[in-house]
Amino acid sequence: MGDTTWKTAAASTDPEQACPIAPVVDIVFSRWTTPILWTLNQHGRQRFVELQRRITTITPKVLTQRLRQLERDGLIVRTYHPEVPPRVEYEISDLGRSLAPLFAHLAEWAAVNLDKVDRARHAYDNASAH
Repeated sequence: MGDTTWKTAAASTDPEQACPIAPVVDIVFSRWTTPILWTLNQHGRQRFVELQRRITTITPKVLTQRLRQLERDGLIVRTYHPEVPPRVEYEISDLGRSLAPLFAHLAEWAAVNLDKVDRARHAYDNASAH
C-alpha cells in the first residue's frame, strides 16, 4: 500500500474500510484454518482421520467445525463416497489454493524474521523486568 492509501484507510470509521484485509485475516488466519489449509495444500486430499493425525493438537469437534466453515467459505471441497463404510475426503479448492503464494510469502518472512521477533521479545522482557 502506498503512503496515501494507509492514511485514507486509517481515517475511515468503518473498521472493514479502515483495514481492508481484516475480513481476509478473519477467514484465513483463525486458530485452526491455517494448519488445515497448509496440510491439505502440502499433502493433497485427506480423510478426516489423516488430518487429525497430521494436526495432532486439534480436537475432533473443532476439526469438524473448522472443516464445515472452510467448506462454507469455499476454501475446501468435501467429497462423500457412498460406500460401506462411507468415506469422506477433504481437499483444498482452487480458491483455497490461490492462497498458496500468500502462505509461501509468510513462510519466507517467518524464516527470515522469527528469530528477530524472539530477540526483540527477550530484550523487551529483560528491560521490563528491571
